Amino acid sequence: MNEPTLITDFVVKDKPILEGLTPKQIVQELDKYIVGQDDAKKSVAIALRNRLRRRALEPDMREDVYPKNIILIGPTGVGKTEIARRLARLVDAPFIKVEASKFTEVGYVGRDVESIVRDLVELAVTHQRTQKIEECRAGAEKGAENRLLDLLVPAHTPRTYSDPNHFQEEEKTQELRMEATREKFRTMLREGKLDDRLVEPEITERASNVVVGVPPGAGFEEMGIDLKDMVEKMLPTRKKRKKMKVSEARPILIQEEADRLVDMDQIVQDAVEKVEQSGIVFLDEIDKIVGRESGSGPDVSRSGVQRDILPLVEGSTVFTKYGMVKTDHILFIAAGAFHGSSPSDLIPELQGRFPIRVELDDLDEDDFKRILKEPKNSLLRQYAALLATEGVQIEFKEDAIDELAAMAARINDETENIGARRLHTIMEALLETISFEAPDRAGETIVIDREFVKDKLDDIVEDADLSRYIL
Repeated sequence: MNEPTLITDFVVKDKPILEGLTPKQIVQELDKYIVGQDDAKKSVAIALRNRLRRRALEPDMREDVYPKNIILIGPTGVGKTEIARRLARLVDAPFIKVEASKFTEVGYVGRDVESIVRDLVELAVTHQRTQKIEECRAGAEKGAENRLLDLLVPAHTPRTYSDPNHFQEEEKTQELRMEATREKFRTMLREGKLDDRLVEPEITERASNVVVGVPPGAGFEEMGIDLKDMVEKMLPTRKKRKKMKVSEARPILIQEEADRLVDMDQIVQDAVEKVEQSGIVFLDEIDKIVGRESGSGPDVSRSGVQRDILPLVEGSTVFTKYGMVKTDHILFIAAGAFHGSSPSDLIPELQGRFPIRVELDDLDEDDFKRILKEPKNSLLRQYAALLATEGVQIEFKEDAIDELAAMAARINDETENIGARRLHTIMEALLETISFEAPDRAGETIVIDREFVKDKLDDIVEDADLSRYIL
């Protein structure tokens, strides 16, 4: 009788070396910005780590391992979007947030769902290009500096001498003098002493004001093609001398040198690969496209949008102006409040493509206290930093934080529950007068305690109508 084959025989036998953050480290990083929601953090951390694990597999198995998409269920303002956004920043992954309710079924007026992928690729190309330009910025600045020096210090023209020896000595002396002059001008240029000097650089220009007529129904926008941009790129470039100040010419020349140094074809290739292998799409308000089976009316369109989204999530190929892009390994994170509905109301095929479902907790008073104090970008730190630019120092006492948290929890209970966003409205109302008067109060230190908070906000909180419209 044959021994049963171990599952591990089909996987990498040697333990792979996985570089990058572990799930615990990912959660720790998310904890710096998001309070609570431990289950959601664990789910996205595992999803992210599985991407690294997939890359360590053999190529034939790697292609068959698909991302486990996630649905985050919870009311507004509890951290759904922030979790996805911070996750993408952790790994420098292409990320886009879209609202599912903005899309319509094919054949209806509105954006088609494939534009999600086209927009994601566009963002990735722009980000990749910015990174590459930053990497070669030193070289671009040096090239621009040399071009400016060529304009400020004209090149030395060799003279003709009858005595060759005299010629060599004289030319060497002239070259040394020219080099010394050039270095002197370089120093002045770097110090900004020549910024107002007029120069006449040669600038590359493309034909502008191109008028392109697009026939109705041509579908160029839907395919992600900018026809005007395409025509302009086909037209020949020309060199034109333009008189301007050094301070104006420098950024133009730096941009030209940077464009010359970067390989745009490689940038596009890297960006497309990054989208295909590590892209993240955050589908917000997915509950808004849940429709009951009625056979007519808007519910049909909602179901149509779900069916249009399905191929993207399952894995398809989308045509973009940068070429064909596969969506097989893009991670989709959907989110919605699901008031009066549930993920089970989605069409069955789409449900199966979101196997991980996490319910986020409502925020209570203790959560609001932590949100005000703990995150690296907490509201208290933000407002203190903003007012410090005017020379005004703000100190928040512990009892003031307790009162602000209690007010936020109370108003959310009595009116619409908008989660942590309630703290933004409360802080704006609390500091409105200080923010307005800050330029005239430079040098002051303002202490905010419980009495200060109650004095500013009690009347508004007690009046239901006022609190509904102001807070």
